[in-house]
Amino acid sequence: MKQDLILLHGALGSKLQLDPLKSELENDFNVHSFNFEGHGDRSSNNELSILRFAKNLKEFITQKKLDQPDIFGYSMGGYVALFLEASHPNSVGKIMTLGTKFNWNPEGAAKEVRMLNPNIIEEKVPRFAEHLSQMQAPNDWKVNMLKTADMMSAMEEKPPLNENLYRQINSEVLLTLGDKDQMVTREETEFVLKQLSNAKLVIFPEFQHPIEKVNTIQLAVGIKKFFE
Repeated sequence: MKQDLILLHGALGSKLQLDPLKSELENDFNVHSFNFEGHGDRSSNNELSILRFAKNLKEFITQKKLDQPDIFGYSMGGYVALFLEASHPNSVGKIMTLGTKFNWNPEGAAKEVRMLNPNIIEEKVPRFAEHLSQMQAPNDWKVNMLKTADMMSAMEEKPPLNENLYRQINSEVLLTLGDKDQMVTREETEFVLKQLSNAKLVIFPEFQHPIEKVNTIQLAVGIKKFFE
């Protein structure tokens, strides 16, 4: 019987960005994916937050009647998975993250927020703006970006995860990071590694932060190795 595996997308993304990975894994797992509130085709009038996304994940698990499904979380998705398990123990099985940013101090958060200006992106990086438009349709990607900036500012003031919560996570965790990732540092990932009771770290060579630029087959092999 195949194990259930949920794929969680990152901020500003949607489940569409995980479709290539999903195709590589479907022969080995019962693969599930969904959109967080305000992402993809899922509208939301609420403020975006890790707490709300964790609620989305919990509701999805309950709706699908999944029993401790394994989780692969890309970027923000990894943070959400860890937060859910810390706040609601035994909700999931194993957790694997890729390129998850953990350091939300004022300097790091401010840097991320400065990059989330939809008008500048539309003017300076039109191809990325078009990509976001397709990823978020029919939602407005500009609204999503502004709400994401607000969420990151809030995380700067009070990071959802802290050392005490990390220590409450009993799931087996694999933290992974690309050696070409310009958004997430090895230092912040190793810091979290030391807080977790049952975790390992893997560095993927030549992986950048955008999941669209990683080697999908290589990533799928790593996922299969960990979860099987």
